[in-house]
Amino acid sequence: MTTIRRVLRVSAALCVVAIALVACTPTSPASPSRTLSAEHGSLSPERRTTIAEGVDAPWSIAFSGGAALISERDTARIVEVSDEGTLREVGVIGGVEPRGEGGLLGIAVHEGYLYAYSTTAEGNRVQRFALSGSPGSMEISGPETILSGLPAAGNHNGGRIAFGPDGMLYVTVGDAGDREGAQDVGSLAGKILRITPDGRVPEDNPFEGSPVFSLGHRNPQGLAWDEDGTMYASEFGQDTWDELNVIEPGGNYGWPAVEGIAQRDDFIDPVQQWAPDIASPSGIAIASGSIFIANLRGERLREVPLSDLRVSGEYFAEDAADSLGRLRDVVVAPDGALWILTNNTDGRGNPREGDDRVVRIPIG
Repeated sequence: MTTIRRVLRVSAALCVVAIALVACTPTSPASPSRTLSAEHGSLSPERRTTIAEGVDAPWSIAFSGGAALISERDTARIVEVSDEGTLREVGVIGGVEPRGEGGLLGIAVHEGYLYAYSTTAEGNRVQRFALSGSPGSMEISGPETILSGLPAAGNHNGGRIAFGPDGMLYVTVGDAGDREGAQDVGSLAGKILRITPDGRVPEDNPFEGSPVFSLGHRNPQGLAWDEDGTMYASEFGQDTWDELNVIEPGGNYGWPAVEGIAQRDDFIDPVQQWAPDIASPSGIAIASGSIFIANLRGERLREVPLSDLRVSGEYFAEDAADSLGRLRDVVVAPDGALWILTNNTDGRGNPREGDDRVVRIPIG
């Protein structure tokens, strides 16, 4: 990682001769990104198909035994998508109080349980529910709260949960308006957390007795791992840079002291950064040697090849004829294709007929 950061800093310093996605300024070094044209990417956008329509402010997709489950932020419903594209209510998560960006957010499936991150009157929490049934008849029971007291607000709630290759549950928590808390290891604001499937603190966490895995985050909303176990996270900046980060145990990513590439030894720089108006990165997935990033405000799917983290290409740009609008999540389906959630009914988009949608795109 030291080598990666050194390369990035040298590249940023030489950005006057690089073909970058953003402009260099003396006070905010540009991302050393180069444009990867879509025709050289991994996807064939013209092969996309719509799996389902009419989903209400969807937030996250998870698969269980071939069944696709989706969380709806404001209704607090878990819905199952049938092979015919119809939506079936699996259950409603009790105690959820949607407000602003809060509500029922990320979900994950692991060893017979559905895990869900949601907003309540007392804060954000993670619960798990016994999951049973087969595709077309999935059911949840419970709940069991395994993590509570997470900071909540009308925005910056984080909310992505995912199981890593180590079998641990990783949880992204936004600063919820507590900017300084992001730098305080004793606070859960502005962190990525790591806990066991039943909510305990693993003994090998970087801070003894603490669920904190990394700190200095503003609003991380994407988590994924490559085949080597390297962890990546997407993060919303404030008004200067959104980020793609390589996550190290105990790493400090700078917020609120810095935003984007800072070239400071006490913080870890992002491997890419983008202006928020073309990004606002939420869910991410890794497939076929690339990181795929769902962008909300930027209304595009971005591809970053693992072979060169300074490069990115995009699909479905907001001004393109095939635009899908705001994109909240992207996941790899059991058949290896990408599934994408649009998010035009979340109060910030312009809903179209059929929104919100689940879209499938094959890779290759």
